[in-house]
Amino acid sequence: MVRRVLGVPLAAHVELTEGMFNTAYRLTAADGREAVLKVAPPPGVPLLTYERDLMRTEALAFELMASRGLPVPEVLLHEDDFLLMTALNGVPWSTARPGLTDAEHGALRRELGAIVRELHRITGDVFGYVQGPNAATWRAAFTAMVDAVLADADRFGVELPDVRPAFAARAHLLDEVTEPVLVHFDLWEANILLAGGHVEGIIDPERALFGDPLAEIATVALFTELDDDYKAGYGIEGFTEAEETRIALYRAYLCLIMIVEGVPRGYAGEEREAHVRFFREKLAEYLGL
Repeated sequence: MVRRVLGVPLAAHVELTEGMFNTAYRLTAADGREAVLKVAPPPGVPLLTYERDLMRTEALAFELMASRGLPVPEVLLHEDDFLLMTALNGVPWSTARPGLTDAEHGALRRELGAIVRELHRITGDVFGYVQGPNAATWRAAFTAMVDAVLADADRFGVELPDVRPAFAARAHLLDEVTEPVLVHFDLWEANILLAGGHVEGIIDPERALFGDPLAEIATVALFTELDDDYKAGYGIEGFTEAEETRIALYRAYLCLIMIVEGVPRGYAGEEREAHVRFFREKLAEYLGL
């Protein structure tokens, strides 16, 4: 594969262990060039409904983001079960954060806000996950997303509170969203690489969707309030009550995913149990249960 794409043989490879879904390797070609290879889970591995065909989503999202000049790897080769891309050399924000001053962190949050604002200028023709299913309205698409993860919970034997009435009671607010905007939907600090005091790259857009730009806040401000630095970089001052409610719905949906996904992935132990308790508490908070 390396010879086919780069014209030289592979010299070395090392597995990257930070990811939680695909298997990834950092490849070094004989001429010193580096690339990253992501390999999808093999057939038969239990997946959540939305996790099917994520490799295609990631490739398309990278290409769309690159078309806007956003800092992402270049896709070198993509097939159904793998993705080869150029390697970035930055450090995950989550790793670098302990060494950042408050001023440095604030400047990076403003830079991230500006990057995401540009990301949200990318629009689509329909709502929903890039790999589908899609819908003509955001309400229909998001309702289908929630229904899918609840069906996954039933399939994997995960007990959940009855959340459907809470989502349904607020669903009319989703009709305020009339333009399908590209949302990364996994922009926590581990997926943002830093180098030289700036954001070098955005990675792992495999969960990207076309929907409400406010959905980005669920992971940009993971289980915390959105900070003023990010708001300044993005160009927003605050949110209406209806917008705050929509944000809470997206946070609740993320909680559902985090509660359910641990079962097919085989997560166990006291730390996992503590995480699930936390996600359940946040789910109740966001939906007023």
